Amino acid sequence: MAARAPHGSNQPPRIIVRKVYVEGHGAGHHGGAWKVAYADFVTAMMAFFLLLWILGATTEKQRKSIADYFAPTLVELRENSAGSNGLFGGESIVDRDNYQHKATQTGTRALTVPFSAIGGPDSGNGEAGSLKNPTREALAAEDRKNFEAMRRQVMAEIASNARLARLAKHIHFVRTRDGMRIDLIDDADYSMFALGTTALEPEADKLIALVAGAIRPSQNPIMIRGHTDSLAYGNPANMNNWMLSSGRAEAVRRRLAAGGIAEKRFERIEGVAEREPMIADNPADPRNRRVAVTLLYRRGVFGQ
Repeated sequence: MAARAPHGSNQPPRIIVRKVYVEGHGAGHHGGAWKVAYADFVTAMMAFFLLLWILGATTEKQRKSIADYFAPTLVELRENSAGSNGLFGGESIVDRDNYQHKATQTGTRALTVPFSAIGGPDSGNGEAGSLKNPTREALAAEDRKNFEAMRRQVMAEIASNARLARLAKHIHFVRTRDGMRIDLIDDADYSMFALGTTALEPEADKLIALVAGAIRPSQNPIMIRGHTDSLAYGNPANMNNWMLSSGRAEAVRRRLAAGGIAEKRFERIEGVAEREPMIADNPADPRNRRVAVTLLYRRGVFGQ
């Protein structure tokens, strides 16, 4: 726009230029960045629901295979490789981090030749080593042989004693994963203990003394467990099957100790009331009343 020149002046008129910027309505607050964030959110949600679907539609083995595809482990590769079950587990003796074989080699393993080619903490000539002590297999075999000899001895002595012969059906020998269990069992016609008490009957006392003499020479740990039938007491606060079963187990322990069994050999004394019946279909059956004396495998075999 041109302004009129002042009167009597030859100066050119001043020209004023006015620039007007027109912006879209609210463009500063409604740009396109939110669309990118929304797209990322939708993608993440799709991946999440895809993961949930995979977890629900696959088996444990399939999920493991999928995980190994994305993150294969060196252990898995070695397990499936030739020689993985050999002496070095699929590795080479000259590997950088394996056994020392040259200068500057960084391995820290000590090269040893295991006794009997089995290795482990029980090999060598240490306190528990197999060069000083028998192997687990030898100990287990010796224990089983001793258990059988003990069983034959007890049954032979019972058969030779007229007063104890009738108790032969009340003593059972059962091999278990822990050792040899000797069950002293009641029935409808005879009880090892006076009714409802922890007092041994005279013949039962002699039978346990006979068992003590048979197991005294061995060194096997001993576990004693008392059992009752399901018949309840009138006042459980004064006496109940838990107290009776544990008390009878302790009574047998005392009789074994009096027969020469060292105190340190008793590994566990417990009562389980009627919770482990021998006659499961009839918890009240008198044969459920019993005390189990278990000769455990010697240490180094049992529990390892």
